Amino acid sequence: MTDRFSPTDPTGIETVLDARTRRIGSWGELQEVLLEDAWNPRMLRHRSHHLFRGHSRADVPLSSGLSRHDGRQVVLEKHLLRNFKKYARSHLEPNEHEPSNFWHWIALAQHHGLPTRLLDWTYSPLIAAHFACWDFQEFDRDGAIWMVDSHRAHDLLSDNLRGLLRAQGAHVFTDEMLSEEIASFEELSAPQRNTAGQVLFFEPPSLSARIVNQYACFSVQIGEAGSLDTWLCSNPDIWQKVVIPAELKWEIRDKLDQSNITERVLFPGLDGLCAWLSRQYYPRPPQE
Repeated sequence: MTDRFSPTDPTGIETVLDARTRRIGSWGELQEVLLEDAWNPRMLRHRSHHLFRGHSRADVPLSSGLSRHDGRQVVLEKHLLRNFKKYARSHLEPNEHEPSNFWHWIALAQHHGLPTRLLDWTYSPLIAAHFACWDFQEFDRDGAIWMVDSHRAHDLLSDNLRGLLRAQGAHVFTDEMLSEEIASFEELSAPQRNTAGQVLFFEPPSLSARIVNQYACFSVQIGEAGSLDTWLCSNPDIWQKVVIPAELKWEIRDKLDQSNITERVLFPGLDGLCAWLSRQYYPRPPQE
């Protein structure tokens, strides 16, 4: 990667990001780009290997809740998780089973807003487009959708982790599968696991209708927690960043609403209903 470095971009990250960024010009082009590699000749079906993540602002880095704010909470990760587990038991719903393994616990913490090293993704390109175009206060800014080929990402994992997938005939992990190899926070963050390419994707348990409706998946870094920028820079051929220009957001938003990709569906309950109504009746500024 040294040939990508420059005095103004010493890590090479911005250079690689620019090279892997594609700016679309229409609703039709967006759909084509997001699904252009979806055909699977072995299955004779359209089944994309990509996972998607939408951002309402294209200039926001791909960082987990834990690694934001200059990463100041990373050193507190162990304490955050320990205390969440200690206090969360009394807040579980009567019909909600206590998590049975570490991965179930960290997924539950992420689901309820605790800063963790997990990052939310979805199998659905249109749901990712929703999150790129849902904040009407950011409609004057470009949005973005990140696409990562999870199959090729998992080809970079250790033999043991790849073996878990092969044994199950799977392409994405579950919490039960991961607990066989990594059973605790200490094992997840162990320095010896801090090797290049150790980012994996797993499907969380069906904690709520929100998880199910959002067709959700999580990414997690093995070893040291931080921004995904360095990993992206080291593996430029397995991902792409699609920029949605601000001037297209209203059109894309309206067409997603017509397709029933809304807060009312993705966040079942009164909170989602109110978020959908607030946005649905937000007046569009006069066009120049």
